[in-house]
Amino acid sequence: MSEELHRLTAHEARDLLSRREVSAIELTRAILDQIAAVDDRIGAYLTVANETALAQAAEEDEAIANGEGGLLAGVPISVKDNMCTKGVHTTCGSLMLENFVPPYDGHVIGRLRDAGAVLIGKTNMDEFAMGSSVEHSAFKPAHNPWALDRVPGGSSGGSAAAIAADEAIIALGSDTGGSIRQPASLCGVVGFKPTYGRVSRYGLVAFGSSLDQIGPITKDVRDCALLLNVISGHDERDATSVPVDVPDFTEALTGDIKGLRVGVVDEYLPDNVDADVRAVAEAAIGELEGLGATVERGLSLPNTKYSLACYYIIAPSEASANLARYDGVKYGYSYQDGDSMWENMDGTRQHGFGDEVKRRIMLGTYALSTGYYDAYYLKALKVRTLLRREFDEAFERFDVLAGLVSPTPAFLLGEKTDNPFEMYLADIFTLPANIAGIPGMSLPAGFVERDGALLPVGLQLLAKPFDEASILRAAHAYEQATNWHNERAPM
Repeated sequence: MSEELHRLTAHEARDLLSRREVSAIELTRAILDQIAAVDDRIGAYLTVANETALAQAAEEDEAIANGEGGLLAGVPISVKDNMCTKGVHTTCGSLMLENFVPPYDGHVIGRLRDAGAVLIGKTNMDEFAMGSSVEHSAFKPAHNPWALDRVPGGSSGGSAAAIAADEAIIALGSDTGGSIRQPASLCGVVGFKPTYGRVSRYGLVAFGSSLDQIGPITKDVRDCALLLNVISGHDERDATSVPVDVPDFTEALTGDIKGLRVGVVDEYLPDNVDADVRAVAEAAIGELEGLGATVERGLSLPNTKYSLACYYIIAPSEASANLARYDGVKYGYSYQDGDSMWENMDGTRQHGFGDEVKRRIMLGTYALSTGYYDAYYLKALKVRTLLRREFDEAFERFDVLAGLVSPTPAFLLGEKTDNPFEMYLADIFTLPANIAGIPGMSLPAGFVERDGALLPVGLQLLAKPFDEASILRAAHAYEQATNWHNERAPM
């Protein structure tokens, strides 16, 4: 059993822990051993908290023995490195924050601690969450466990790779334009972006404040529901946190989807997409139909074609404002060799930010500048409203919308780094959910073969705001009828 502990799901681990058939220390050591064995090839972690994790595990063993364990007592979790963790480095994958150790926990970290989860470490990411491959990390790229010469997706690629390589039991990522769902698809795991406002962003280092949302990356749908139960809920410290009731998401896992209305979106499953990838999605949708869902094809959301342009005005504009705080004065990297304060500030940003972050800051600053605000940013906000209305109309007819997460399987490291626009297109199917603020999931749906390697493909499911339960219901039924979630990367 000890040799296989790292392969457990959270609900399996919690059952063993509650029956005291395995200890939290044993489980934590199994994960740490797996990290030591494989992460030099994967690059999923930027920080591994060996000592504090084992100390936490010992505390949880005591709590479990006293009958006081929380919902995730003793379960090891990895967290994307843009969430503040008291006493543990939070770098955002950037030289700007290379030595930053937060003095407080973000809201979700506090929730995890209250639930008894053991923080294993902080996962690799594109700098300040700006990227689709983790090739924009300032420290090292991450590799896809299914094919080490390919990307794991981004920007939460470290968390997705950690789950796919069994280097964590569960993980958290953040999703601004697909940064949970796209790497989940490319790594063959479950990734969920909740409704904007469902999960507090307090302690999440901001990229696009009206788009960012924290969510689970897990081995199966039940773990996803469990983790949503823990992190969801209103937080007065976040003005965008919505005070709505949080259901028990595990109650949606009935296995029954008879009568569930599923709309297949033309723009998320276009004829010109990779034929093998499209075939995987079509087969998955056919499986939903076979399980009793009412599937209607041919649904068009025509304003989707504007989502890429809309996103790359709104997100960089918000990034430009958010990243202005990195001036070399308050915290983080500080250039000190200039002849004046202004030269030092320029030097801080020149040397502290990577190329992709600088590119987006310049895009955003331009869009917000005098004479261009109305032409770009204001127009993007109007398009955002049109996209949201289009989704609202679709959800009057359907419970769930279905399509692809990514137009391709995992691409080769270095394949898109010289072409930013081609990299941006990797998120073409995921951006609209962030623009509209609706929940979305990537669900393992099959594989395609490339250069002798089997590469995962994810099915995307979307629902109306705060209806995460419908997505979980559909995803769980599909998962129980298939075996894709049990496939493991050939490490």
